[in-house]
Amino acid sequence: MSKAGGGSAGAPARRPSPLWTLALFRSELGTTFRRWRTIALLGVLAAVPVLVGIAVKIETSDGGSFGQGHGGDGEGPAFFAQITNNGIFLVFASLAATLPVFLPMAIGVIAGDAIAGEAGSGTLRYLLVAPAGRTRLLLAKFTAVMAFCLVATLVVAAAGLATGALLFPLGDVTLISGTSVSFADGLVRALAVAGLVAYSLIGIATVGLFISTLTNSGIAAMAATVGLLVTVQILDTIPQLHAIQPYLFPHYWLSFADVLRDPVYWDQLAKNFGLQALYVAVFGSAAWARFTAKDITV
Repeated sequence: MSKAGGGSAGAPARRPSPLWTLALFRSELGTTFRRWRTIALLGVLAAVPVLVGIAVKIETSDGGSFGQGHGGDGEGPAFFAQITNNGIFLVFASLAATLPVFLPMAIGVIAGDAIAGEAGSGTLRYLLVAPAGRTRLLLAKFTAVMAFCLVATLVVAAAGLATGALLFPLGDVTLISGTSVSFADGLVRALAVAGLVAYSLIGIATVGLFISTLTNSGIAAMAATVGLLVTVQILDTIPQLHAIQPYLFPHYWLSFADVLRDPVYWDQLAKNFGLQALYVAVFGSAAWARFTAKDITV
């Protein structure tokens, strides 16, 4: 099948107007966030901080610290022990809890279905008839997936902040380096952490978008993306593979904790920025090459 979006034989192709291109981006965003699957994923992500906050509140209801209520050693997971002192730490704890599994899986579902879902349902052919061209359509899909990365992360952070404010006291924030900062400074750092987490997800999002161009089955693309995510997560924990681990997209995910130091440690953060940008460049180019040559037959 020839590529859609060109003009008739012998006539120059009409370029879509900027307003039409903007409408395409708005349409993709609307389509993504109106789907019941997207709403359900955001609902599950919002529930995680609520459940974490309730669990911490119940365990510390007798006055003990988190991890001691049932014979624990009192250390608990990172950030969790600080929640009872300041509810803003529920934001950091929730992001740390959802980042390894829940957030990237949600991103994998949305990214994997972006192209393959449209192809499988037969609507991709009609999208390609419009004068946007394949490159603009792919860019619109990519933008919608990136927007979901940001919205999903902010949903977790907002739910964590609201739950933390309801269940625990708020005030000056003691950073993990021991420095105390104002609550306003703590909010700024929480917003910065949310932005870093969202940015950390663009690697898996771009990989998922590339996988989505390889098949006409949305379910297959989602399963392959999630399966790859799990595989890479396992590889990142095997000591014998330390030589390749710095090149795996989840390797620096938890580097956002360095924002909660005074001064901020920039080394791991910079490596994460570079690594995610590399994945976008490599797999974004691969997705473009595949999609622009893809024969749409359904």
